Amino acid sequence: MRYVAVLILAGAIASGCTAAQHREDIAEARTMANQQDELTVGSVQSGIRVGMSAAQVLETLGSPNIVSTDEDRREVWVYDRISTDRVYSDSSIGVLGGAGGASGGAGGGAGGLFGAKSGASSSSQRTLTVVVRFDDIGAVRDFSYRTSRF
Repeated sequence: MRYVAVLILAGAIASGCTAAQHREDIAEARTMANQQDELTVGSVQSGIRVGMSAAQVLETLGSPNIVSTDEDRREVWVYDRISTDRVYSDSSIGVLGGAGGASGGAGGGAGGLFGAKSGASSSSQRTLTVVVRFDDIGAVRDFSYRTSRF
C-alpha cells in the first residue's frame, strides 16, 4: 500500500507546475495585457501628426484626461495613463494516504498527508503622458510624450 501511495505522490509531483512554468505563465499574461492597451507610444507615434483636427485626435487617442489652455488661450490636451500589472500563478498538490485509515487508529497503520505548492508573482507599473497642443484654428500644432516603466 505504501508503494501505491509513493507512486501516486510521484505522479502528482511530476504533473504539478514548477516555478519556472509559473514564470512563463506570468510572462505570457503580461504580453497579452500589453497587446490590449489602447493608448501606446506606438499609437501616438503613428497616429498623431501636426495639422490633424481635434476630431481626428479624439478618434486616434480617445478622450483626454485634462483639457486646458496655454498662455495664448490655445487648447492643450493631456493624456495621462498609469497601468499597474500584477500577475500571480500558483499550483498545489496534496496526497492523503495510509493503511488502516488516515488517523492511524485501531486496525493500525500510519497515515499521512503530503502537500506541495509552487508559485510566482510579478508586479510592475507603466506610465504614459501625452501632451497635444492645438493652434488657433484647432489643428495640432505640436505634441510630445513621455513613458516610464518600473
